[in-house]
Amino acid sequence: MVQVRIESSQLIYLDNNATTQPAEEVIEAVEKALRENWGNPSSVHDFGRSARHTVEEAREEVALLVGCSAREIVFTSGGTESCNLALRGSLGGRDNRTVIATARTEHSAVRECAQACADATHSELVWLPSAGGSVDVGACEQLLKSRADEIALVSVMWANNETGVIAPIAQLASLCRQYGVRFHTDATQWVGRMPTDLATVEVDLLTLSAHKFHGVKGAGALYCRRGTATRPVLVGGGQERGMRGGTEDVPGIAALGVAARLAREWLTHTSHEQSTLTQLRDHFEKLITAAFPAAHVVGCEMPRLWSTSNIAFAQLQAEAVVVALSSAGVCASAGAACSTGSLEPSPVLVAMGVSRELAHGAVRFSLSRNTTRHEIESAARIVLDVVGRLSQSMPKTTVRF
Repeated sequence: MVQVRIESSQLIYLDNNATTQPAEEVIEAVEKALRENWGNPSSVHDFGRSARHTVEEAREEVALLVGCSAREIVFTSGGTESCNLALRGSLGGRDNRTVIATARTEHSAVRECAQACADATHSELVWLPSAGGSVDVGACEQLLKSRADEIALVSVMWANNETGVIAPIAQLASLCRQYGVRFHTDATQWVGRMPTDLATVEVDLLTLSAHKFHGVKGAGALYCRRGTATRPVLVGGGQERGMRGGTEDVPGIAALGVAARLAREWLTHTSHEQSTLTQLRDHFEKLITAAFPAAHVVGCEMPRLWSTSNIAFAQLQAEAVVVALSSAGVCASAGAACSTGSLEPSPVLVAMGVSRELAHGAVRFSLSRNTTRHEIESAARIVLDVVGRLSQSMPKTTVRF
């Protein structure tokens, strides 16, 4: 097999919603844990207790990042496991509630898990209607008014991974609290990029993942508000206060703690950079749409996370655009990275009401806190060159899907 190796210094990396580059301090934390602190944190000897101390230090850092108590943080393998724990762990609990309410615009970790729960347990899945790519608050309130005592969980993502559209999480969480219904948010794209204070937002369960804010893959957490009973999905061993069995990944957790500290420092001391990054994203979009009027920015009418730009190119195939961009040194993705390779249009964009033709040509560009203006302007030139060439090679007849 031929392996293609491209030096990262040659790339313009605009796929940060898929994963971010680990910070140097994060890499050092992983190496230190592997070399010096590889004991089992459940062991009672000094070496094991040293590993336990590393885990608990990281738990404190994650708690500080999201504004909660350290005891409310449960370590997992990442966003998908945390979402599964939130959804599966909430079914069949209090009053044997059996309804899950979520949206078709959710990440597949929630959307498909909710469907699997409904299929396997004969629970009921209610799809909340979308309003511009987010959940319709009025429709959610109507559901709560009529069926609050049946609902095990409402799950709405804080910021959409494909479009960056931000949901009114504080309002939705408050509504659910008012009606006595548990509320989960998949905050995988939000935490580490925007300030989060769970002391002031009435969320019961929250998902986060380290590699979205310059940590490493395979490490994440579920915030579980004190008093929120959640049944474990992985059992055996009793780790994480019985909520998640399995020996803790000390290197990954140590790295998560460092990534959380770095993100908190960035959010605290460089808040103006969030505005600057929003301006960079907008600048990128204007460069593209001014020169290529057939391009459409998905979700631009709604509040969006600074990291995310989803641009749909009419009559082009997103996969072809992404492959051509990669050859030219720009990393982007066709929708969610975990669904790349599918020939079907993104179900998120379809649920938003985007036409199938546009959805087939939708490419996601996503920034990190390290993205520069030079990279944005260089990437825009390359994108325009690529879509220009692909457009010329397309048949002149209308493409139908």
